[in-house]
Amino acid sequence: MIRMTLACLALAALGALGLCLWTPDRSRAELIAKYTRGPNEFMEVAGIRLRVREAGPRDAPAVLLLHGFGSSLDTWNAWVEVLAKDFRTISIDLPGAGLTGPDPRADYSDERCLAILLALLDQLGIGQVDLIGNSLGGRIAWEFAAQYPTRVARLVLVSPDGFASPGFEYERHPDVPAVMTAMRYVLPRALLRMNLKPAYADPARLTQSVVDRYYDMLLAPGVRSALLARMHQTLLHDPRARLASIRAPTLLLWGDEDHLIPATNAKDYLATIPDCRLVALPDVGHVPQEEAPLASLVPLVRFLKGQS
Repeated sequence: MIRMTLACLALAALGALGLCLWTPDRSRAELIAKYTRGPNEFMEVAGIRLRVREAGPRDAPAVLLLHGFGSSLDTWNAWVEVLAKDFRTISIDLPGAGLTGPDPRADYSDERCLAILLALLDQLGIGQVDLIGNSLGGRIAWEFAAQYPTRVARLVLVSPDGFASPGFEYERHPDVPAVMTAMRYVLPRALLRMNLKPAYADPARLTQSVVDRYYDMLLAPGVRSALLARMHQTLLHDPRARLASIRAPTLLLWGDEDHLIPATNAKDYLATIPDCRLVALPDVGHVPQEEAPLASLVPLVRFLKGQS
């Protein structure tokens, strides 16, 4: 009887703890009201309702920006504020992320992303674009440049993903840790901040408003499940042949204090992409567009304007 009572108490305690830690999705309507500029920020593209933000002159050269894993188009806000003076900027929430949310097809393969990007450019009437991608978005960007060379004028890769690394081997789906799976139900804000810190060379630059934005976007309906699905579906292939086929002039921007994808990986891209140059950013981590937007904009704008 005592054992049964103790077991019941233990189960009750676990249940109470679970209720305290349980992190439900946020209201989509509230997130749209907080982060978007209205219904014009959404487009039906290739069977998915895509969050798309445009800024700058419509007749200026077009720049498309692709964010990294678990992020959103808001990561580019500081860059877009400057770029929009001279360029038509288009930023999106990738399928499964932010306020785009889950793909109705539940397909988060790179091939699906490329098809959506192509359809987006066609719908916007953009024949050729300067393409910028960070981390996961960098991988999608260079894959697009390799597959559709006539559609990319210039390519900018910001700490890009693509080569094998521990836990992400070629021709093998990654093992998703159980703690990541638990994210679907439990996501303490403090844990998120702890996971965001390694993306910054100086964690003091990680402001509370940035943490709040990442937290809100991860709690958008269906996003956590979609991110897990993307991880399960990720299948890396040796990228060297595809990188070698890229014809667009390419700029690598890499923080020399990147602890997520080390700046030493730049040598693989420099050795493979025919027309490729590197700008290393001192005292900057994985997301220079957030941590050091003004410093990182200097080489970016020079490159986009053909001045370097």
